[in-house]
Amino acid sequence: MSIIYIDEATGSDTTGQGTEAQPYQSLAFAIFTTADAKYLIRKDANTSYDEPTQSAIKKGKKGADGLEKKRKKAEELAEREAKEKGEEREKRERLLEENKSIVLIEDTSLAKAIKAKISQLAEHRSKRVRVFGWVHRLRQQKDITFVTLRDGTGYLQVVLSGRVNQTYHALTLTLESTVELVGMLQVVPEGKTAPGGHELIVDHWQLVGAAPGAEDAFTNRLNEKTNPSIQADLRHLVLRGETASAVLRLRAALLAAFRQTFVKHSTIEVTPPCLVQTMVEGGATLFKLDYYGQPAFLTQSSQLYLETCLPSLGDVFCVQESFRAENSHTRRHLSEYTHLEAELGFINFDDLMTHIEAVICESVDILLADPSSAALIKQLNPKFQPPARPFLRLSYVDAITWLNEHGIKRPEEDKDGNAIKDENGKDIMVEHAVGDDIAEAAERQMTDIIGKPVFLYGFPAELKAFYMKRMPKKEGSNAVFTESCDLLMPNVGEIVGGSMRISDYDELIAAYKREGMDPSTYYWYTDQRKYGTCEHGGYGLGVERLLAWLADRYTVRECSLYPRWPERATP
Repeated sequence: MSIIYIDEATGSDTTGQGTEAQPYQSLAFAIFTTADAKYLIRKDANTSYDEPTQSAIKKGKKGADGLEKKRKKAEELAEREAKEKGEEREKRERLLEENKSIVLIEDTSLAKAIKAKISQLAEHRSKRVRVFGWVHRLRQQKDITFVTLRDGTGYLQVVLSGRVNQTYHALTLTLESTVELVGMLQVVPEGKTAPGGHELIVDHWQLVGAAPGAEDAFTNRLNEKTNPSIQADLRHLVLRGETASAVLRLRAALLAAFRQTFVKHSTIEVTPPCLVQTMVEGGATLFKLDYYGQPAFLTQSSQLYLETCLPSLGDVFCVQESFRAENSHTRRHLSEYTHLEAELGFINFDDLMTHIEAVICESVDILLADPSSAALIKQLNPKFQPPARPFLRLSYVDAITWLNEHGIKRPEEDKDGNAIKDENGKDIMVEHAVGDDIAEAAERQMTDIIGKPVFLYGFPAELKAFYMKRMPKKEGSNAVFTESCDLLMPNVGEIVGGSMRISDYDELIAAYKREGMDPSTYYWYTDQRKYGTCEHGGYGLGVERLLAWLADRYTVRECSLYPRWPERATP
C-alpha cells in the first residue's frame, strides 16, 4: 500500500506529489487523488507525521466527494463547450462553403469610381471612389465588418455590410491582406471620428492578396511584446506600424525642408562618391575593400570632395551615406548613416556657426508650417518646441570648467586609453582636465542639464582631424586649439560637427607630415590651396540624430529605414 504525505502548512494541492519531499496540503485532496492508501499528516514542519484520526478521515472523505463532484461538473462543462465549439465550427464551415458561391460583380449602372490615393480623398467626398491598400485594422461583427485601410499615404475607415460582407473572402479576411475597394465616400456622422473625417461605404470589393492567419498571422509574428532582436530581423514588417512609418515620413519631410533651406541660402546640391581612396576622420574607422585590385574604402565623409566644388559651384551640400567601422553599440551610433554635409567659401568661424544654426532652425520652421509634417511631429513628439535662437556657445575650456563645477567626472585611463579599475572592478572617476576628449556620457549629461542647443567649440588640435584650422595661440600658453565646433542637442548629444579648414598650402603640407600622411594621394585636395585659396569651412550633420531629437526617439536605429550597426546587416 502506498504512503501519502500531507503537510497542512507547507504542502500544496497544486504542485505537491504526495511524497515526503513534496506533500499535499489537504487530506481531502489526498483521498480524492489516491483512495486506497496509507495517509500520514502533520500540522507543520515542526511536528512529526502521524496517521489521521477517524473523524479527520471522515471529514476528508466528505471533502473528496465534493472534489469529485466538481471534477465531473467541469468535465461535463468541457464536453458541452467542446460540442458547442464543434457545432459552431461546423456551422461556420458550412457558411463558408455556401458563401463561396457568392460572387461580387461591380454594378456598371453606378457612377464610375474615381481611382485615388487615400491622401487625395478629401476632394472626392460624396463621390464613388476606388482605393487599394493593406488591411491595417480589422473588426468583424455578425453583419458588418470595419476595416482601417492603409496605402502608404494615409489611413481610411471602411465599412462592409450586406452582400459585400457575406462573401467567403469577407468572412476570412485577415490583417495585412491587400484589397481593392469601391464605394461611396461619406463624411462621418457628427460626434464620430475617423481618419480624414470620412469613411468608405463599400458596394464592391475584391481580394488582391491574402495574408495568412492562424499560427502565421501577422500579429503572431510581430507585436508589442516581440523581442528587440526579432524586431530587427522583421524590420520589413515593423515598417508597417504607425510609429515606424510616421518616423520615415517625417524623415522625408525633413530632407525636403533642408533642401528648401539650402536653396534659400544659394547652396547647390552635389553627389560625391562613396568609393574613396583617402581617409578623412582617421584610418581606424574605415571599411576597406578591393577595388579592381586597388585598395579602396567606403567613405567616412564627403567633405574633401565638397571643398573641391567651391571654385566652380560656390557653396555646396550633399546628402550622402557615410560609413564608420567603429565597434560602437550606443543608441546614437550607426555603421551606416545619412550624412548631410555642406562646405561654404569666404566665411569666418562665427559665420559657420551662425549658418548651421540658421539651417536647422529654418528647416524646423518649414516643417512646423506644413500641416502634414507638423502633424507627424505632434504625433511622435507632442511636447516639441522649436529651438530658440541664438544657440548657446560654450568654449571647450569653459565646458571643462562647467563639468567640474557640476561634479561630472570621467573614468581615469592608462597610457593606452583603457579605464583604470579600483579593487571592486569599478572605474576610478576623476575630474576633467584641458586636453581630455569629453566622453559621450558626460557631453550628453551636460547638454541635458543645460536643456537647450549648445555649440561646443575650440577643441584641442590633438583631438581633431588634420584639416582643421588652428586658432592663434594665446600669450603664455602652448595649448593649440582649433576653429571647430560640435552642436549638441538635449536627449541626443552631438548632431553636427564642423570646422574651418586649413586654407594655407604650407600649413596643410605640415599637417600631412605631422599626421604621417602621404600628401601625394591628396594632390587633388591640396590643389585647392595652390590654385586660388580662400577661407572656408563646413560641417556634417547626422540626419538620424537630428530626426531622433525632432521625433523624440530613444535610438537612431528607429530613424533609419534598415539600420546597420556592428554585427547587424539583416535584412
